Amino acid sequence: MMDSEVTLSTPEATLEWGAELARTLQPGTVIALCGHLGAGKTQATKGIVSGFSSRADVTSPTFTLVHEYLDGRVPIFHFDFYRMDTAQQVLTVGWDDFLDEPGVVIVEWADLFPELLPDHTRWFHFTSLPTGERRVKESDSAPA
Repeated sequence: MMDSEVTLSTPEATLEWGAELARTLQPGTVIALCGHLGAGKTQATKGIVSGFSSRADVTSPTFTLVHEYLDGRVPIFHFDFYRMDTAQQVLTVGWDDFLDEPGVVIVEWADLFPELLPDHTRWFHFTSLPTGERRVKESDSAPA
């Protein structure tokens, strides 16, 4: 896969981008979302979840580590590594079991523990631009 990049002008555009991405995802897909606080990771996740026809109220699972959205056409498991100190903490919540589920796994702050993500992970790095827009770049690996 070649690197690709898109610029999103509004939060609504980020939602739409996520919903469009959802149409390309199959069970077993792992999505890694990287970028600073406020860069659009959770907004993109809201779009992905809505793209699977889930009616869930998506919030960042910062204090629970994982949210499960099971009411759409495919189960979605939404992780946030932000408050994790070690990879072992992630493993203790059954990380490997979630990867074996027939659903889509979305991970915010995935670049904190890239070694936990499988080789087939789709990596997206979000950057806030001075104009208020968001740039999203897809690549084959964790951002450097």
